[in-house]
Amino acid sequence: MAACSVDELLAKAEQDEANKLRSISVHKDLELEFDVGNLLALDSNRIDCREFRQQKKEDFLRALARDNTQLLINEVWKRPTERVQEVIVATLPEPVTPLPREKPPPKARPPTKWEQFAKLKGIQKKKKTSLVWDGVAKEWRRRWGYKRANDDTKNWLIEVPERADPDEDQFAKRVKAKKERVAKNELNRLRNIARAHKVRAPGVGLLPTATQSKEQLARAVSVARTSTASVGKFQERVAKEKPPKNSGKRRKFEPLIGDFSREKQKQLDLLTTLDSKKPRMDLTKAVNKQMREEDREEAAAKRRKGGGKKGRRSSMSDKGAKGKAGKGKTAKGKAGGGKRSKHGKR
Repeated sequence: MAACSVDELLAKAEQDEANKLRSISVHKDLELEFDVGNLLALDSNRIDCREFRQQKKEDFLRALARDNTQLLINEVWKRPTERVQEVIVATLPEPVTPLPREKPPPKARPPTKWEQFAKLKGIQKKKKTSLVWDGVAKEWRRRWGYKRANDDTKNWLIEVPERADPDEDQFAKRVKAKKERVAKNELNRLRNIARAHKVRAPGVGLLPTATQSKEQLARAVSVARTSTASVGKFQERVAKEKPPKNSGKRRKFEPLIGDFSREKQKQLDLLTTLDSKKPRMDLTKAVNKQMREEDREEAAAKRRKGGGKKGRRSSMSDKGAKGKAGKGKTAKGKAGGGKRSKHGKR
């Protein structure tokens, strides 16, 4: 029994070893169709239903997949090979079978204005290192981002430029300039996206809307009229056209070189006004103020006069009502012998 069992074990071990190391040659009644470019193999052989029923489904399918994969690998190694970093690589041909896609392939991003300009001028982008030397901290730091090298926003003192206003806040000016740069970059980014989608990006000024009101149209006409070199001075007006509202008034300045006698008289009048002890009185403003006060007092007197008559009538009616209520109250008091409250309750 022991000898038989050992023989059986050896035979089983040999069979397992043979199953592990199967031959690379596989026999098929019909040759498979290969598309090596897509690593695709099509097996059109008929499946033996009797064998499929006798064996387990998983074992049968695993054996079939193994044979077809072996045939596909044999076709791959028929292609020319080369050694790349101590690895043998086979060169695959172009795929033959078109594979469907769920979505269309992505389109190439259109170049931005700067990329077009750089290509026209032959400007090549140079890659900068991410680390630079910080002379203050005496260490290597990142060029951008948090804790970057040579960060001027951490300076507690800023030198005022030579021609700048000494009272101007340089810190606020720097923050404002940074916000303007960020806004400009964002506007350019949105314009690039609009250009890629072939959408017209709105410019600076009046934004286009789907439906414009009468006021918006009037404003657009006014802006277009004053956009000429003469600021609309020589533009012809349409018949029955109304002047624009809230157009504003332009300040008029006297010429720097002109009538010196007039300038002298103006300065003398100013010195006289400053030197005089009595304040200068504007007669027109004083008369208007006095007239407004008189009108206000007259209106208040009319209101008091009308309110007095109305109050006298209401007081007379209240007295009559109180007299009637008093008579009834006395009679009821004698009959009932008890006092009543204001609302007729005891």
